[in-house]
Amino acid sequence: MPSAEPTGLRYERLQERGPAGAWRPLAGVALLVALFVVGQVVVVNLVALALSIGGDGSAEVSDKLSGEAATPSYLAVVNLSWAVAIPAVLLVAWLVHRMAPGWVVSVAGRLRWRWLLVCALLAAVALGLTVLVSAVLPDQGSGSLDTGGGLNPWTSAVRDFVLVVVLLTPLQAAGEEFVFRGYLTQACGGMTGRLGAAARGTVAVVVPALLFGLAHGLGQNLPIFLDRFAFGLVAGVLVLLTGGLEAGIAMHVLNNFVAFGLALAFGDMTEALTPGDGTWWALPVTLTQSLSFLALVAWAARRGRIARRTEGGILEAHGARV
Repeated sequence: MPSAEPTGLRYERLQERGPAGAWRPLAGVALLVALFVVGQVVVVNLVALALSIGGDGSAEVSDKLSGEAATPSYLAVVNLSWAVAIPAVLLVAWLVHRMAPGWVVSVAGRLRWRWLLVCALLAAVALGLTVLVSAVLPDQGSGSLDTGGGLNPWTSAVRDFVLVVVLLTPLQAAGEEFVFRGYLTQACGGMTGRLGAAARGTVAVVVPALLFGLAHGLGQNLPIFLDRFAFGLVAGVLVLLTGGLEAGIAMHVLNNFVAFGLALAFGDMTEALTPGDGTWWALPVTLTQSLSFLALVAWAARRGRIARRTEGGILEAHGARV
């Protein structure tokens, strides 16, 4: 009989709960990319249809969704495109790996709501420190905090942006976490089964973080890319330290709320969505947020005895003959 593992599985190994097969992670990634592309097409067409029903002509619809200048409709498309990635990830996990949805979220097989709330509070503390550091450092380039021009006027466009941010940004941030720190982390763990635990964990953190940085576009300069790469690294480490996506989701949602909120209040949403010319001073700001949050979450996880492995014995080779 296959031997039981009394200490359970870490997050990046959870695909081992399903049937074996080295081809499964690769097939899952390909299917996820296909579903994501189809989801984007569907979202764009649905939003375009809604704008047309609202009275916009084809030229207006094209302008609002082009992304050349940020509009509430364009932000809604971006957020909804990542929101549909959540059911796409869950569908791939079920179809390819025969995993119940909860195993994508955490080693507990579910979303740990109380732990998510704790992480949100800790993220607020870390972001407070980040805003203070950002305010005293030199200019960090586009998308950074600049209150010199005063408060932006309240307009119907600002109102629509606020509605989109409040209602859809949490889904967008969660969608990115489900893809990069969720499925891709587990897929990397599934494809490196012959490596030791340390090497396997390193690959499961670094590769999704690299893809996360690259996914934000070719227009970003090196400081902006490294800023996002560092964010992805810390979020990936948090997944392994806490056994789930809750900490990464909390940090990502709060980070986007603050970034979009400051852009609406003092800056420009186009720069906030596509910052391409950040300076090296952006890195200390990101490191302040990421490392302070990492330290706070690690402390809270130890205090709260948050599980980083599955409970009970797990068969090492599902699908093997007994």
